[in-house]
Parts: sequence; structure tokens; C-alpha cells
Amino acid sequence: MTDISQLFLYIPGIIIFLVGSGQVRRWMRMRRQGACADGTVISCNHIVKKDKKDQDIYNYYDVLIEYTDQKSKHQVRQNLKSPSEYAVGQDVRIFWGTESGKPELTEAEEEQLFNPWVMMCGGALLILLALFQNQGHQIRAMVCLSAVLIGAGASMLWNFISLKRRNLTELPGEIVEVFSRQISRGTKILRGDRFTYYPVVKYELNGKENIRRCNINSSSANTFKTGESFPLFYDEDKKTVIEKNARISIAVLGAASLIAGILAGLSILSVIL
Repeated sequence: MTDISQLFLYIPGIIIFLVGSGQVRRWMRMRRQGACADGTVISCNHIVKKDKKDQDIYNYYDVLIEYTDQKSKHQVRQNLKSPSEYAVGQDVRIFWGTESGKPELTEAEEEQLFNPWVMMCGGALLILLALFQNQGHQIRAMVCLSAVLIGAGASMLWNFISLKRRNLTELPGEIVEVFSRQISRGTKILRGDRFTYYPVVKYELNGKENIRRCNINSSSANTFKTGESFPLFYDEDKKTVIEKNARISIAVLGAASLIAGILAGLSILSVIL
């Protein structure tokens, strides 16, 4: 194995570790006292600016939020940029824990497929796996692989169980628009511009009409079509709307990963003993 190919083995672990550590930092900031506040939407304006080729330069919603300042206890209004459209009077949550220090609107509390701590530890284990593999320590590498599979499987099963335990009610929705965001331009090597497509869904909650640009997306322009139904889910306990419910496919993948990790661990024990 060449030195360059050995280095490539570290890349997946490094990427996963960096993503996971970033999510852990955000998770910890959001749980600090005074990091979040509840507010109400006063107005929401769509801001669009295009270049000479009719491609988006700016495309966002300017949302005016009113909330109670925790120190002065006075009502404060703040303009925030958001990729999602909000209805006037809709309840939202503001978060101040970003590295820039500027407030932002938090998205609905979706259950993450992989817990941030699990992702960060999984990335570290993949780095160790690559290290032991390159050094020829097969047993140690298998221990790391077993731990990664068990952690991934347990996290997926927990995601399924957590969503099952939440008091979710299906909200009928309709796609009223498909938002496209350009992620790359065509080059001599890669032909054609590349876009990501997001459904904009209209739904009714507590007698009020709401519009939501979903986080679910696709690289195909034909995945979402205007006029099609798109169900969302309402969490009665947390008073939030989320996009995904518990999926049996996640439970099956989680169980398979967990079993594979346990079998790998047992095989290691049989070799050692």
C-alpha cells in the first residue's frame, strides 16, 4: 500500500469528526442559559436579487421578530434572515449561540439520525481504525470497526424510538413552490450547473395558514412537484413542526448495524481467547 493511499484512509474519519464536533459545540451553546428566546413573527418579506444571467444572488426571507429581552424585560424587535417563510403571528425561537454572535432563527427540532456525540466519537474511531490498519494492527482495527458499527446502530435505533415516543400528529400539506439553490457552476470538467431543490409547503395549524421551506431536498428537479401533497408532523408537547416521522427502514438499518458490530466484537474475542 502506498503512502498516498494510506493517507486517504484518514479522510472519512476526519470529515465525520469535524462535522460531529461542530454539532456538539452548537448543541452545548443552545443549552446555555439565555442562549434562546421565544418570539412572534411580525412580518415576513421575500428578498430576491438576480444577476444578468437570471441566476439568484440573494434569495431569503427578511423576518421581523418580536421577543422579550431577558435582561431588560422589554419587548424588542429584530430583523433576521431565514431560508424559510413564516406566517405573521407564528411562534418562533431565536438562538444567540453562533460563533458570529449574531442571532438566528432555529429550525424545528428534528431528531438527528446520529447523535452529535456519537458522530464525533465515531469519526475519532475511524481515524484510529485507519491508523491501526496502516500499522498492521488488525485486532485493534477490528475493535474500532466493531465500536463504530455498534454506535451507529444504537444511534439509528434511538432515533426511531425517540420519534415513536413523541406525540406526533400528521399535518396535511401541499407543495406550493419548489425552491432551487445553485450549488456549483458548470466547468470544462463538470458540464452544466448543479442545483439543489427544496419543497415549499403550505399547511394549516391551529386555524392559521403557514408556509415552510423544508430542509428535505433533492438534486433532481422532478422529485418535488407543485400541487403534490407533502405531509408534515406536529409535536404537541414541544409545539413544533417537523418534517420526518419514525421510519421502519431506519430501525432495520440500525438493528443490522448493531448486530454486525456485536458479531464483529464476538469474533475478536474468539481470536483473542
